[in-house]
Amino acid sequence: MCRKMDCARARSHQHDKNRVESARDRQMTISVIMLFFVAFLPYALSAHLAVISPQDPVLPIGSSLTAVCTVSAELEITARSLYWTLNGRRLARNTYRVLSQTESSVTLHQLNGSLQQSGDNLVCHRSNGEVLAGSCLYVGSSPEKPINLTCWSRNTKDLSCRWSPGSQGETFINTKYVLKYKLKWYGKEKDCEDYTGQPYTCYVPRDLAIFTPYEAWVEATNQLGSATSDVITLDILDVVTTDPPPDVLVSRVGDLEDQLSVRWGSPPALKDYLFQAKYQIRYRVEESDEWKVIDDAGNQTSCRLAGLRAGTVYFVQVRCNPVGIYGSKKAGIWSDWSHSTAASTPGIADRSQSGSCDSKPSENNSTLRKELKQFFGWMRKHSYGCTDVSIKLYDQWRVWLQKAQKTHDQVLQSGKS
Repeated sequence: MCRKMDCARARSHQHDKNRVESARDRQMTISVIMLFFVAFLPYALSAHLAVISPQDPVLPIGSSLTAVCTVSAELEITARSLYWTLNGRRLARNTYRVLSQTESSVTLHQLNGSLQQSGDNLVCHRSNGEVLAGSCLYVGSSPEKPINLTCWSRNTKDLSCRWSPGSQGETFINTKYVLKYKLKWYGKEKDCEDYTGQPYTCYVPRDLAIFTPYEAWVEATNQLGSATSDVITLDILDVVTTDPPPDVLVSRVGDLEDQLSVRWGSPPALKDYLFQAKYQIRYRVEESDEWKVIDDAGNQTSCRLAGLRAGTVYFVQVRCNPVGIYGSKKAGIWSDWSHSTAASTPGIADRSQSGSCDSKPSENNSTLRKELKQFFGWMRKHSYGCTDVSIKLYDQWRVWLQKAQKTHDQVLQSGKS
């Protein structure tokens, strides 16, 4: 019995505690609202008793504007005591005029483009700094015709388009760009909806037709006008790009000090499509940002880089161009570059045991003539490697000469032993 009474008392005590806390929270909320109301009451009242005209005008760059602040007689202040600010900066007194006891005007000449797309703030103040009224100025230009509209499709599954806003570019006021597209011969015009990527870019994720051309264009509008780009016609199969080649592997070619072997995989997303891929390779040494590009490695998935520096770390990337998807006559679009893969060439062999020393100039010239004679003789018999002009026959000959020299050194070493 006592236990039941104790539980009842505990529940009653907790209920009273919750009621007190709830009342305290309500009182605190009321207090905050009252403080907010008291703090902003003067501005709330004056906002109804003063006004700036014109309200939120939209003006071309270079325009002039005369704005008037009219205050109610209920405020018991004179227009002579008012002052103006633009974006928080007080305007010069010589730009004001007192039109009457309750009207003050300000004139602005040769207006520049708005500092922010949400508009510049023109504000009328009473002498103590209190804000009486405000207006937003939108100063800019009408959009120019969008240019350079280009589109691409990743693996034929989607469509992305990019454009430039025109030669002038910045309009200084909020300008809306809408990418529109439709099937060329039939179908309803659609608006692209995903503009979350790069500026002046839109993404269509699905529901695209192939073997049927599309028309696409961009419309630009703001409060001062509108403009429309040229209409482009495209077939999804003609603008295909793909993922970077996977499984890029860079390795040494035995002990050859100036060569590396590069291998990679075909784009897996296009394995069921009829096309012929082209590949590009680029590489750089570890301490440099400058890439050397092999423009056309053909449609093979391996290549040998020659003419490299011995004992040097190289970074290599590969990209793919899917040419002629399902017989398309258009050139494909290059993919992004693959992630960098690093490998190092073998170091230069230590030849100090041979007892050789630096040659004299005359000996150098004799050696050069001998090497050139060997090179031209070799060139008639050999040709291999990547089909890129940056890899010279001379580089390939140096590989052959290097192997011959190694064989010669090994014979000498075995003779000494």
